[in-house]
Amino acid sequence: MKPPFAKDEAFLAEVRRVLDARGAGVWWLGQSGFLVTQNGRALVFDPYLSDSLTRKYAGTAKPHVRLTERVVDPAVLGALGVIDAITSSHQHTDHLDAETLRPLLSANPSARLILPGAIREFAAERLGPEAAARFVELDDGQSAQVGEMKFHGLAAAHNTVERDALGRCRFLGFVVEWGGMTFYHSGDTMLHDGLVPSLRRFKIDLAFLPINGDKPERGVAGNLNGVEAARLAHDIVARLVIPCHYDLFEFNTAPPDEFMAECGKLRQPSRVLRQGEGLFF
Repeated sequence: MKPPFAKDEAFLAEVRRVLDARGAGVWWLGQSGFLVTQNGRALVFDPYLSDSLTRKYAGTAKPHVRLTERVVDPAVLGALGVIDAITSSHQHTDHLDAETLRPLLSANPSARLILPGAIREFAAERLGPEAAARFVELDDGQSAQVGEMKFHGLAAAHNTVERDALGRCRFLGFVVEWGGMTFYHSGDTMLHDGLVPSLRRFKIDLAFLPINGDKPERGVAGNLNGVEAARLAHDIVARLVIPCHYDLFEFNTAPPDEFMAECGKLRQPSRVLRQGEGLFF
């Protein structure tokens, strides 16, 4: 198993330095998880910081064998006490993990969990009533203010734009306006007709996009591949794009080579991080 760029105390020491300096930074936590800090506060996108899936699928036809070690214990990350908001873009466990979310929420009693309204019942059952009281529910085209952060929900296609009986999207991406920066976290998605037009309304500074692709033989829903992610970033005029959703599980990954090559062709600014590595802006 590969070590991350930084983990545990080395990772936390760098995060603390940036927080103490009230600096702006982003760290890849693995899979689709990112920690973002500004002005001494923090936002966490779709964290998965446990081995719950590895245990769940051990001995099955779809083993979730880890490629990279965990960056940090969620209880220890939560103990920093600076998290104002956490997102869960949909109900799949690598985006809505009780073993990750419960300790983060417990250590940050004012933090809110932003998620699709369509998965409220599922999330409440998984996380419990105390967590459910802190949900902020969104749908495609809806917005909500959480402290200094403004969240916008955008439909995501995993593999299609799937809706519940009330017409609400089960899979979302989030645009977050915070501290003069605009972030786009796509969640799990493939391209769909409404995606680029909905994003062009914003001036995206930093986009987080999956690159593991769509391969039915894996037995799981797919995502953008590297070429598609680079082209999406270019089409929405993102100032910078960071790839994610790879290098965690053996059966569901892809190297970032095609992504980097396509970004180069398109002159799309990009940055490939290792898990536990930060970028400062």
